[in-house]
Amino acid sequence: MNTAPDIPPNAPKIALVTGASRGLGAALAEALAAQGWHVVAVARTAGGLEELDDRIQAAGGSATLAPMDVTTPEAMAHLAQSLAARWGGLQLWAHTAIHAESLTPAGHIAAKDLAKSVACNITATASLIGLVEPLLRAGNGTALFFDDPRGGQKFFGAYGATKAAQIALARSWQAECAKIGPRVLIETPAPMPTATRARFFPGEDRSALSTAKAEAARVLALI
Repeated sequence: MNTAPDIPPNAPKIALVTGASRGLGAALAEALAAQGWHVVAVARTAGGLEELDDRIQAAGGSATLAPMDVTTPEAMAHLAQSLAARWGGLQLWAHTAIHAESLTPAGHIAAKDLAKSVACNITATASLIGLVEPLLRAGNGTALFFDDPRGGQKFFGAYGATKAAQIALARSWQAECAKIGPRVLIETPAPMPTATRARFFPGEDRSALSTAKAEAARVLALI
């Protein structure tokens, strides 16, 4: 596993992508690497990260793999310390890590399932904001969040509520940082044929959906 490659002299910009092993996170990581960024890719799935790294290297890019769980505070604190020690700051943090619980009526949400959603979508996000904020300020960077407004829709109780809370955190941070930085962007991607969406809408005609690659390109054009 490529965990600590040398940074090419012509690629000084550093991007942290949390939730990088698949879907939009992987597409963002690949697009950034193709543009000359060095990508720090974080996800629980080591195999998915290795496949991502293979694609990035094949295209001539570079990445540092961090097979970590964003809900583990000690791991995230160690990651932030390592980023500060090695690069001093970040130019981008793209946060795509999400826990999407299966759809269920609000009255039947299991406590353990709700706890997982809260831990990943709310608690980890709040913790990461605190850890990454100094790095983005040091690097004159941008934080990028992705909304999925499902709150209040039937059967989306656990996911919709915790995703809405995540974006509320991001919006508060955005308002607080408007004058002092870092820049905080919140985008709503077009529907994509991701594994998460497949769980929500099985049997959907996926040919009509936008690709993760296309959405990554659209969003990165804003930075």
